[in-house]
Amino acid sequence: MTWDFSTDPEFQAKLDWIKTFVEEEVEPLDVLFPGCEYLPLDDERRAIVDPLKQRVRDQGLWAAHLGPELGGQGFGAVKLTLINEILGRTDWGPIVFGTQAPDTGNAEILARFGTDAQRERYLAPLLAGEVFSCFSMTEPQGGADPGVFTTRAVRDGDDWIITGRKYWSSNAAVASFFIVVAVTDPDVPIHRGASTFLVPAETEGLVIEASHHLFGAHRHEPGHSLVRYESVRVGADALLGVEGGGFEVAQSRLAGGRLHHAMRSIGVAQKAVDMMAERALSRETKGSALADKQLVQAAIADSYTELMPFRLAVLHAAWLIDEYGEHAARTDIAALKVLTPKVLQSIALRAIQIHGGLGTTEQLPLVDMLMTGLALGLADGPTDVHKMNLARRLLKDYEPDDPEWPTQFLGRRLDAARAKYADQVASVPSVPDGPPIRS
Repeated sequence: MTWDFSTDPEFQAKLDWIKTFVEEEVEPLDVLFPGCEYLPLDDERRAIVDPLKQRVRDQGLWAAHLGPELGGQGFGAVKLTLINEILGRTDWGPIVFGTQAPDTGNAEILARFGTDAQRERYLAPLLAGEVFSCFSMTEPQGGADPGVFTTRAVRDGDDWIITGRKYWSSNAAVASFFIVVAVTDPDVPIHRGASTFLVPAETEGLVIEASHHLFGAHRHEPGHSLVRYESVRVGADALLGVEGGGFEVAQSRLAGGRLHHAMRSIGVAQKAVDMMAERALSRETKGSALADKQLVQAAIADSYTELMPFRLAVLHAAWLIDEYGEHAARTDIAALKVLTPKVLQSIALRAIQIHGGLGTTEQLPLVDMLMTGLALGLADGPTDVHKMNLARRLLKDYEPDDPEWPTQFLGRRLDAARAKYADQVASVPSVPDGPPIRS
């Protein structure tokens, strides 16, 4: 039996290097170039960022989410979690380490479903950190419900013609290519009637109508776009995966993305706890430090007791993937999708309260953390939908029973106890007879 919470010394040394490197070299970029993580590098930023990326490569830590055949290290999900909880503390960290969303998920589905030619054209520059990509699935009239998608892809000879509109196409304004989910057979259910296509950004008919930003975001950030596909023509080689298999491609990508969000959220929440503790020890009011106030102590304790099981839950889901494959972690990933925004919002709100008015300003990252929690409650599907799906998965492991008397009803338990030990005891001492459950 293996039951081990330790990290091997060799990998712990890598984690120690990452922590120091991020604190000393990467976190300053958040202040120097706020909101510029997804902008194409100009000469000034490139002179700083490219050498940092090279140092990550020299340490064998670049694109840690991928296997060695694709330029990664094949660390697995648990080690990736330990890395990402450090990177989650900084906006620039994922960029410098080649693990930024949505490109990580897009790279994974290209690796899994792409042809050799598609990997060479799209995946290679993505892994090199030279381009950004966009996953274009959600529609303005449908939100998270793919059953009402109207974007169509129809055959025209050997080509496909894509027509429709997509919303929340993150980083569309800077993407070099788009991964588009379109209905190819409207006469069957969406999980068999949608396909996925690779569309270069310069393709005629691809129009970015608008780019919207989360509250508080910098206006120069790429944002989340409303994209119109106006009779966009692509060749047969644009199909990613098989015709009708778009739902499988999308679900494969979204499941991994949800876990990556949770990994990074550990670091965000830990940073909020660190800030809370520092403020409590530093600030005095009414003759003593905030750290001496019982309500402040309770806030710090409550935050830690939320973060600790959340972190363990993420690591457990990652362990399941490493040991048994992603399918084995689906229930846990669904639970984490529900839990992640709740933990972030809860801890961020306490940290804001302890910092007072300063916590609500742009001078501290706490409101950004709160907004991250709100956004993750909607990204990759709203929390309410995941609660329903999670409940359905859990209920499959149970069977209905007597509608009048539950299995734990005392009368039923007494009958079962007597039936098992009737020849050894005359009665159950000190326990009165329960009400009858059979006529």
